[in-house]
Amino acid sequence: ENLLKESGIPFTILRNGWYTENYEGSIANALGAGAFYGSAGNGKISAAPRKDYAEAIVAVVTSEDHEGKIYELAGDEGFTMSELAAEVSSQTGKNIPYTDLPSEEYTGALLKAGLPEGLAQMLAGMDVSTAKGDLFDDSHQLSKLIGRPTTPLKESLSKMLKQA
Repeated sequence: ENLLKESGIPFTILRNGWYTENYEGSIANALGAGAFYGSAGNGKISAAPRKDYAEAIVAVVTSEDHEGKIYELAGDEGFTMSELAAEVSSQTGKNIPYTDLPSEEYTGALLKAGLPEGLAQMLAGMDVSTAKGDLFDDSHQLSKLIGRPTTPLKESLSKMLKQA
């Protein structure tokens, strides 16, 4: 980004946050296992679907006054993994709880499930970052750019569950 700024080339930077669709595989696994597992604690996640981020790109390239700006984009409503699990449970009629594990135990479970060590450590590390609040953003820059609230988790999950 510094090189871009120093180059003199006009720019706008869109820093997309977490995608709601990142949970598609986890949802399928949780439905099969009867629970979500992780190390995210009560960390809030400000996810939005890809279509919301795509609308932000359209808004930036089709309107004025974005040159030199940096946007931190995220969903309007943060949720925890327990809240995600509760919404999946509500929409499926199945009790699918979230079970929070210590990072090492979660890494071990991922290894036991057949994931390569590097991937298991990365996923557990991402959950630890989530627990620290690294996926939470309440700036509402995405909804301001697209001119409407971001798509709620409930709606995104409904679409994912219909496709599953």
